[in-house]
Amino acid sequence: MTTPSPVWHPFTQHGLGEPIPLIDRAEGARIYDALGNSWIDAISSWWVTTHGHAHPRIMAAIREQSEKLDQLIFAGWTHEPAETLAAELVRITPDPLTRVFFSDSGSTSVEVALKMALGYWANVGADRSRILVLEHSYHGDTIGAMSVGERGVFNRPYQPLLFDVGTIPFPHEGREQEALDALEAACREKPAAFIVEPLILGAGGMLVYPAWVLAEMRAICARHDVLFIADEVMTGWGRTGTRFACDQAGVIPDILCLSKGLTGGAVPLAVTLCIEPIFAAHLSEDRARLFYHSSSYTANPIACAAANANLAIWRDEPVQARIDALADAQAAHLAMLAAHPRVANARRLGTIAALDVVATDTGYLSNLAPRLTAFYRDRGVLLRPLGNSIYVMPPYCTTADELAEVWQSIAVSLDEITR
Repeated sequence: MTTPSPVWHPFTQHGLGEPIPLIDRAEGARIYDALGNSWIDAISSWWVTTHGHAHPRIMAAIREQSEKLDQLIFAGWTHEPAETLAAELVRITPDPLTRVFFSDSGSTSVEVALKMALGYWANVGADRSRILVLEHSYHGDTIGAMSVGERGVFNRPYQPLLFDVGTIPFPHEGREQEALDALEAACREKPAAFIVEPLILGAGGMLVYPAWVLAEMRAICARHDVLFIADEVMTGWGRTGTRFACDQAGVIPDILCLSKGLTGGAVPLAVTLCIEPIFAAHLSEDRARLFYHSSSYTANPIACAAANANLAIWRDEPVQARIDALADAQAAHLAMLAAHPRVANARRLGTIAALDVVATDTGYLSNLAPRLTAFYRDRGVLLRPLGNSIYVMPPYCTTADELAEVWQSIAVSLDEITR
């Protein structure tokens, strides 16, 4: 008799007894078990893997750094990998973003952003603490990040811990002005900040809205002196077709959150960049005004080395050409399924493609999602639908044959499992 694993997996209902494959290694766009079975990682292992698993340059950087400096307290101390990374991030982001604060994950980068915003207004002597959010958004699973995300079954038990926010309607096609008018009205009340996922809402169902709306939301916040926080944890590093989604709208946020692809997906790391006035508001000889946030592994040298290798890949290799090719291939595959009677709302943004399965069972807790997940797993494909929304977000190294295999699995599933 096999002893049950003591591991408690995230977003997993262990009571259903679903199989949990034991993965032994990964390379490129594939993951492998010890028996040699492989799966195409069509969601980049939760949207983190950009250039492919075990990229040689990133692995080499990790090995080299691990033999030199593994960990260092970052409060009052520093190291070369972090200094190099911060300087390069400031170089490749718009000029107003001058300061880089390190953390560990997408959720913590959002926590840092919220605390920066509130700390700024407190230190300049303004009574502004309300946060505005976009309907259906998701920003992580820590308390602050949950507070600024969509409320539902996944955070209902923790409602007593969550702070109140102002919610702006999602700018659905044909109703964009309604969302903009709501934001304008809310900004007149002088909130502290507005946080948004630029161009596409990930966990909310891969909901897409146009760049001009993002630009207008930014302009509204600027008119009312409301801090604009761009959560590019998922959208950054090429997923939407450009290095950052904000680039497509010509938007420069006051605060920018980055993680996931920051290290190419190899190891955890996050940063929150901000404009100089936010840093300056905390700059003082009074220690009570310092920015009270940290974690034990802030700016871990090994993680920073991986991120530096990722940025070197962006500089030295034709990453944008790979992104463009993958985006075109995604568009072609999606077009072939768009007219399927079981498909609704086929959509694509950059390398991200998504569609909704027409079914009576919909929503995040749809029984269709685990059935589809199991179907793809049995066919050698790692996909994890969001309710009845299927999305494909593969690494940029995915071959034409691998991508075709992914989409063939989706096509078959529409005919078989949804029958």
